[in-house]
Parts: sequence; C-alpha cells; structure tokens
Amino acid sequence: MAAAGKLSVSVVAIMVFIATISSSVSADPDMLQDVCVADLNNAVKMNGFACKAKFSASDFFFAGLAMPMPTNNMLGSTVTAANVMQIPGLNTLGVSMARIDFGPGGLNPPHTHPRATEIIFVLYGELDVGFITTANVLVSMTIKQGDVFTFPKGLVHFQINNGKGPAAAIAGFNSQNPGVQAIAATLFAATPPVSDSVLSKAFQISYQEVDEIKSKLGGKR
Repeated sequence: MAAAGKLSVSVVAIMVFIATISSSVSADPDMLQDVCVADLNNAVKMNGFACKAKFSASDFFFAGLAMPMPTNNMLGSTVTAANVMQIPGLNTLGVSMARIDFGPGGLNPPHTHPRATEIIFVLYGELDVGFITTANVLVSMTIKQGDVFTFPKGLVHFQINNGKGPAAAIAGFNSQNPGVQAIAATLFAATPPVSDSVLSKAFQISYQEVDEIKSKLGGKR
C-alpha cells in the first residue's frame, strides 16, 4: 500500500509538472529586459520584432489619435491604428489602441482580430455594435457616449453609426499587433485572387456578381 501511495504521489507530481510546462509554453513569455523597442527595419523575423540597440522617448509616443480623421470614403469610416508599427516601444508589451471615426451611416465592416480581444469606448455619438459567435448567434446592442463594449478575440464583429451626426470611439487591444481581417476585402480582394467558383458557391451568387464585388473592392477579376 505504501508503494502504491508513493507511486500515486509521483504520478500527481509529474502531471502537475507537465501541466505547468504546458501552460507556460502556451502563454506569452515574460520580458527579459525593461524594454524591447521594435527595430522595424531588421531583416530578422521572429514572433514580434528584434530590439533596437538604442531608443528614445519618441519610440513610446504617438499623437495620431488626438484629432478626428476624414470619413469621406466608401464605408464612411476611418480607423487610425496605434500599434507597434506606429509605436515601436509597444514591442513585447502586449497592448495597443486605435481610433475609429464614423460619418453618419459610417460602417466599420465585419472583421476579425486574430490575435486580440477588443474593447471600445465611445467618445461621442451613437453606435450599433455586435459580434457573432461560432454558434452563429449575433450579440448586439446600441452604445452611446461614455459606454464600453467588448469583442471577444477572433470573432467576427462590426460597428455602424446609424445616427444623424458623426461618432468616434477609442479601441484597446491586448496585443501589440492585433491584426485585422475585413471579411469582404479578405475574400474578394485577396492576392492572388480567390477563384470565382469558390466565391460564387460560398455566397450563392453568380460569377457576374462576384466580378462586380471584386471590382468595387479593388480585387482582381
């Protein structure tokens, strides 16, 4: 019985050790230095960017979210990113932001962030927002100035300004580089292009309609 008891304790210890190792591998590693300012021109490719040998306060600064951006485009919205590409000091820190400006009727179209959860704060105006779960359930509501809404990592989501005036929101992400895939542009404006046969069958539309959508989104026919 004693031997069996020792064996069971050993097995438990091994299982705990394996679980600990597995969880640490799947999580982001802790930083091994105070900062790792991204060297965006370095040819070395890794999960993130190589560190610059020298840095300054400007590597941690960005003034691009202060003012509204023009929304006179096809979608009536403009996203201004503040991630590691604009702020090299964010490298390895796991955080970034963006500003989204909307004209009346403006849409931030259905898209996903493959590497981050998003949380938005409405600066002014009113937005209809929502995300779709993997069970194909739409979770949506209207949010107004001062309200906050969260979009889970990797799920398709959108924001639209159905109000009569402009609107704006600030978004936060738990990634230095959350990435974005706009569903329509990803499928209809890919390079090289997704074949018409795939898009026609997936959306149950004609080849002519596929070509029309590609032409509007800048894709190759």
